[in-house]
Amino acid sequence: QLQLVESGGGLVQPGGSLRLSCAASGFTLDYYAIGWFRQAPGKEREGVSCINHSDGSPSYADSVKGRFTISRDHAKNTVYLQMNSLKPEDTAVYSCAADRMYAYCSGPDLLWPDYWGQGTQVTVSS
Repeated sequence: QLQLVESGGGLVQPGGSLRLSCAASGFTLDYYAIGWFRQAPGKEREGVSCINHSDGSPSYADSVKGRFTISRDHAKNTVYLQMNSLKPEDTAVYSCAADRMYAYCSGPDLLWPDYWGQGTQVTVSS
């Protein structure tokens, strides 16, 4: 069974950091672009960051550029999102998704997200 599982969310103060993990089971992430998305209450889902399968090249939304870093660990079949200098407006449910095999990121977004994780809550508040 193909599955993505996110972890690492939680409550953090403004200016703090969190690292989210997106672990795959049932398939290897090596052939897939992986995207991180977030959705805050009352807002549309937003593509936050994406990493390509071929060269690991990353893309970021303007709202997180310079603060978030996406990376992948092939041995662990996991993609990470390191989030620094967190702001209250970063509060949302964060989900990872895998695009269609061999597809590339479309900026910080995916064109054909086939597999989704269940999401993890990130709350930035003092």
